[in-house]
Amino acid sequence: MNKNLVTADYIVFAVYFVIVASYGLWIYQRKKKKVTDTKDFFLAEGSLTWWAIGASLIASNISAEQFVGMSGEGFFAGIAVAAYEWIAAIALIIIAVWFIPIYLKNKIYTMPQFLKTRYNETVALIMAVFWLFLYVFVNLTSILYLGAVAINGLVDGQHLHIIMIGLAVFALIITLGGMKVIGFTDVIQVGVLIIGGLATTYLALTVVSEKFGLGSSALAGFKALMRDAPEHFHMIFSKPDATSSQLQVDKYLVLPGIAMYFAGQWIVNLNYWGCNQYITQRALGANLQTARTGILFAGFLKLLMPVIVMLPGIAAFVLYKNGHLALTDGRKDYAYSAVLGFLPAGLKGLSIAALTAAIVSSLAGKVNSISTIFTLDIYKKYFKRDADEQKMVWTGRLAVVFSMFIAIIFTWQDVLGIGGKGGFTFIQQYTGFISPGVFAMFILGMFWRRTTGAAAIAGLVTGFVLSVFFNEFAPQVLGHSNFLYTAYPTQAVVNGALQTVWEIPFLICMGLAFLFTMIIMVLISLGGPKVNPKAFVLDKSMFKVSPSTLVLILLTLMILMALYVKFW
Repeated sequence: MNKNLVTADYIVFAVYFVIVASYGLWIYQRKKKKVTDTKDFFLAEGSLTWWAIGASLIASNISAEQFVGMSGEGFFAGIAVAAYEWIAAIALIIIAVWFIPIYLKNKIYTMPQFLKTRYNETVALIMAVFWLFLYVFVNLTSILYLGAVAINGLVDGQHLHIIMIGLAVFALIITLGGMKVIGFTDVIQVGVLIIGGLATTYLALTVVSEKFGLGSSALAGFKALMRDAPEHFHMIFSKPDATSSQLQVDKYLVLPGIAMYFAGQWIVNLNYWGCNQYITQRALGANLQTARTGILFAGFLKLLMPVIVMLPGIAAFVLYKNGHLALTDGRKDYAYSAVLGFLPAGLKGLSIAALTAAIVSSLAGKVNSISTIFTLDIYKKYFKRDADEQKMVWTGRLAVVFSMFIAIIFTWQDVLGIGGKGGFTFIQQYTGFISPGVFAMFILGMFWRRTTGAAAIAGLVTGFVLSVFFNEFAPQVLGHSNFLYTAYPTQAVVNGALQTVWEIPFLICMGLAFLFTMIIMVLISLGGPKVNPKAFVLDKSMFKVSPSTLVLILLTLMILMALYVKFW
């Protein structure tokens, strides 16, 4: 395994950088006259095609969180972690058919705007602040940190901070051109991501085949994985009992078997894909058919993602287990970069380009969303109501730079402890603190005309408080097991020392918080008018789909069904 880059690697990466930067500059120059228009800067003025929307969704979603974090969970738990990707495909179908028509009909451009239109100004302001903190201190920091760790692991391991700054600067170059530049450069980014990712997976499986004396065959390598680590090829984990090992318990805490499909898994995906400025922003400027097709195209691509981001993690596990792979402290977040060390000259440069494409596109999309919410929902409303278009665009650009600067400060020494918890789990768990309340507000606000603003505020507070309670305090207060949940023992650092603590799987916590939040919101809303004056007017024609859309939906569902039958 060689971590040294050669001339061919630098050439491949340089070609990738020049192509993306040049294409972005060309897109920017074509629309230079409209760069002072806020709809152009934040929403690409509705000019993104369906394939650009779909590619941009995937490029923004697939980042270090997946390449490093999900690959690490593949190393640790196996194919079960693919649920996050495959259930996302169904979530995207739901978003395309039922959510997007409501957003577009009501001319919703930001998620706080949705809350103001449906509820009131207070709800919108609270959530705007919440989202800004979440995007900056959880999402942006984790993408930057995990990305720098991954790429640093491919070289000599001595340039973490230089790489971190380089990723941030590259993302800023793209972001400052606006959403159109981001959207169309993402087409290249996702192409590089898929080609480089598939090449990495193919070569990882080939290395496994060679190490097991089976020749140079990716298929033989895949079969070797299934034989050597059969426990890594089950989608559903059994509920632990008294005879279960600590490893089985720890896996269940991350992916709690069939129970997660009745709890947090749906909340994670529907909230992320349907109630998230970072994601929905790509489709909000398009017409309904274009937006739907783009979203469904992204859902179809999601079926492929576990092959790219999870299989290398399982390959790393098998190689590590059999003494063919050196892994720093056996830490799962180093699995992907360790596998890349086997790549030959040139292909390592392609893999670094794929990683960089995923990281930079996600950083660009995230800071653009931060900029959009801050400029349109806070600056324009509370600081400078009379700001003209040019002033708002420049405010957005300053927000981009400032948020990236803050992210660098907090990732410089990993102040938030992203590396210790594991990147993928860090993001899912801390995002999960607000997901139940947010999703309850959106789902009831869209489809139940009686929901009130008071109920929305109560739901937001309740969802957050209950998420914290079930994640941090419930086992001590309500006991280790009852009709609501079962808590399990695991090791955690408490006051600087490793201790045994009892935890409820965080996806179960999310489901419980959502359930009780919905109940409270319904009860409060029953005390209001039968039809809230701010309720959206819905009609069945909004949700009709074209024959081509229906075919794409059915194709996605059939492939997904086959995958679950194979790996259940």
